[in-house]
Amino acid sequence: MAGEHVLIVEDDEDIAELLEYNLQRQGFRPSCAGTGEEGLREARENRPDLILLDLMLPGLSGLEVCRTLKDAEATAFIPIIMLTAKGEEEDIVAGFNAGADDYVTKPFRPKILLARVHAVLRRGAAGRQDDTQPLQIGPLLIHPGRHEVADAAGPIDLTRTEFRILQYLASRPGWVFTRSQIVRAVHGDDYPVTGRSVDVQVAALRRKLGESGAMIQTVRGVGYKMGD
Repeated sequence: MAGEHVLIVEDDEDIAELLEYNLQRQGFRPSCAGTGEEGLREARENRPDLILLDLMLPGLSGLEVCRTLKDAEATAFIPIIMLTAKGEEEDIVAGFNAGADDYVTKPFRPKILLARVHAVLRRGAAGRQDDTQPLQIGPLLIHPGRHEVADAAGPIDLTRTEFRILQYLASRPGWVFTRSQIVRAVHGDDYPVTGRSVDVQVAALRRKLGESGAMIQTVRGVGYKMGD
């Protein structure tokens, strides 16, 4: 992972310098932005490999920056780690709902934060694959080109929507996806599907997958993920 570009969006200069120093020691290429607007511009123009994003920023908040990047196709899969002093449960849920891939509270220990950075980047690298090639996850073999799923017992009959939800979750094991992200990935923008509809479709998918359905895990207050 050495040499990967990490964008730091942080208005506290001391913290930004600390992050920059530790990232450089690990071989990363850090860059810094001091406001939400600047961070958004840098992310769009330079497409970093990962973003460390403060929640409380002057002007555009970290939540707004995260939500904007995750809603845009060109930047949706840039991993974002929220880094903030706001550590209450509702704050963490809000961060994940905005699309954050991980959430670290201040004060933080640099070694632990760097471990989280490596973990998020590994998950992203594992998830980037040709979506026309078969995908093996646990006992499931997913054929995107054929829209087929099978396990050791044989083929599993899924609807088009169920298949696309499974493929989306399985493409990045361990990543948490909100219900709105799942809707956009499966149906596109502005599709009139509620979060409750996603829950119903996931429940049906789990039933059809049998024991393998337990791999689709509910993240309370956020959405769903495919177990590693």
